[in-house]
Amino acid sequence: MRSLSVGIDIGGTTAKYGIVNEQGEILEQDRISTRAHEDVNQFINDLYDKLMPMINRHGGIGNMKGIGAGAPNGNFNTGTIEYAPNLVWRGIIPMADLMTAKFGLKTLLTNDANAAAVGEMIYGCAKGVKHFITITLGTGVGSGIVIDGKIVVGHDGFAGELGHTIIRKGGRFHKGTGSHGSLESYASATGVRETAFEFLAADPTEPSLLRNYTTEELTSQTVYECAIKGDAIALKVFEFTGEVLGEALANAVMFSSPEMIVLFGGLTKAGDLLMKPTKASMEANLIQVFKNKVRIVYSNLKESDAAILGASALVWS
Repeated sequence: MRSLSVGIDIGGTTAKYGIVNEQGEILEQDRISTRAHEDVNQFINDLYDKLMPMINRHGGIGNMKGIGAGAPNGNFNTGTIEYAPNLVWRGIIPMADLMTAKFGLKTLLTNDANAAAVGEMIYGCAKGVKHFITITLGTGVGSGIVIDGKIVVGHDGFAGELGHTIIRKGGRFHKGTGSHGSLESYASATGVRETAFEFLAADPTEPSLLRNYTTEELTSQTVYECAIKGDAIALKVFEFTGEVLGEALANAVMFSSPEMIVLFGGLTKAGDLLMKPTKASMEANLIQVFKNKVRIVYSNLKESDAAILGASALVWS
């Protein structure tokens, strides 16, 4: 009986990996650098040397159902990582095939946001829910869309990039993509910081605790800390962020009719400062048939473990 799986989260700086049981418990985990080797084969060799002793401590290859991996620009259809801007390996990397050949275990790969959605479906608050959307609010905005219990990947494996949809025509410039007005430009931690700078500049005479920080010190966390102290501009930043996010969620609801939207990532620590304006904006922008039907909830997965859990869940989905 193959009762365990391997989950690997491949990030721009590190790859986190662990052994996971069917209950969603990480039995052991560790990490290695993804920047130490410019050749992806050297990275896989290093990963093999570190991961195999862990696998052997938990019953060996014969006790593993498979390997699940999440990565930026990961394509579930092909098992490839394609032109990921924050990884040192360039072009199209056949990661799943390389991993399968090295470990002798079937490897499934998808993008990190889709892995998070699968994790919610198998282990998290969306367990038993067949129609839901996950939105990861971190440095960027990631998303995973589940319809009829299946992740939506599209014909080319890249469907579901809600963070790059245009929510403000001719709006804020996104350095990574060159687009203007994308959701990620506003509803990410980076976007919150940018909004704070814009609001401070719009009325340079209005007093604000945010003015006590240097450009480097002013972050989404700083804005949150000032907001909970009642700072007017900081509160306006979260109101505006929620307004934009809510509009985008309304659009997503009207094309996919989910039962639930799961918010995840560092920005969710703002709690009701973000949730209340987001929910209000979403409902205000829905047509009647969709109103008051969709729950917005926070993920109940531990943030530090979620990436490994989400990747491992690919094996069980």
